[in-house]
Amino acid sequence: MGYRELFQQIMHFGEFDQMPVIHWATWPETLERWYQEGYPEECDPHEYFNAVPQWAKLDANLSLLPEFEEQTLEETDDYRIFRAIDGVIQQDWKNSSCIPHYIDFTLKEAKDWPAFKERLQPDPARIPDDLEQQIRDVDGSGLPVVIGTASMMGWIRNWMGVENMSYLMYENPEVYSDMVKTLADLTCWSLDEILPTARKVGLVPDLGFGWEDICGKTGPLVSPTIFDQHVARGYRQIRDTLDSHGIHLYGLDSDGMVEPLIPNWMNAGINVMFPLEPGTWGATPERVRERFGRELRVLGGFDKLVLEKDHAAIDAELASHVELMKQGGFILMPDHLITPGTPLANYKYYLERVRTLRF
Repeated sequence: MGYRELFQQIMHFGEFDQMPVIHWATWPETLERWYQEGYPEECDPHEYFNAVPQWAKLDANLSLLPEFEEQTLEETDDYRIFRAIDGVIQQDWKNSSCIPHYIDFTLKEAKDWPAFKERLQPDPARIPDDLEQQIRDVDGSGLPVVIGTASMMGWIRNWMGVENMSYLMYENPEVYSDMVKTLADLTCWSLDEILPTARKVGLVPDLGFGWEDICGKTGPLVSPTIFDQHVARGYRQIRDTLDSHGIHLYGLDSDGMVEPLIPNWMNAGINVMFPLEPGTWGATPERVRERFGRELRVLGGFDKLVLEKDHAAIDAELASHVELMKQGGFILMPDHLITPGTPLANYKYYLERVRTLRF
């Protein structure tokens, strides 16, 4: 059974007897360590590890169009301050990996939204010129196929910053609601543009998938009440559109302590979560299955920090998830980027242990 069929069988609680062996991503500093431990530079990691990518992706350009012009404001040997293409003034460090330091924003309050909204409208230029070839490529990849569904909260957070967004949600909730609707409308327009062409070629993607990163280690940055009042309708609109095209899995990526929002996400149509982070809030896929049932599928759930320890710890972490793997609706992966504290030999051992699992 190929990986795409295996993914479908697991996610839809069909018949399977193994897990896919997935290599997702590392921190750059992890690669620097691995180079010293024998990892070849300029190699294809999936060939080297004999592992598959998480999936193949098909989508439109759903970001700002036109983008802002990037402009450098200050630069040293250690950092660069610039206005990025999303209008955010940020500081990036040159010699280490970290999230940018946001300094200022073009979108700060309600009065700034109309000009920003103009950059989030349907436009034929958003659809790839070589759409049919891209469809054939992802269909022939042997990988699960994802179609992108943008972001209902995380992009807004990036464009505004946490503080500005928080004030907006309470002082001008109708504007926040319009932001979500604008992103949902644009996403559904792109689905209606791309998916009929995909169907003509014989492809129905396996899931819609969006990005949020809207939670920290103590919980979400948007309350469940605000979510239900102003965000849920955007997800539901996208879920209905996916369903109309025969796509019945709808997932998202949000780091942090996501559990307080999971019931709201599920009510709005989300049924796949990635990642699930044991190290952030003590999450385990078993706990999530017990609380939310089989309707919520999970990718991730293997504590990445265990990979920094030893083979016995890796074996114990794997053993703790075997029973849930057997049930379906759960694909084991490290819960985030592989950390610089992980020896190459440990990571290869983990992949080989997953490869040998049989149920």
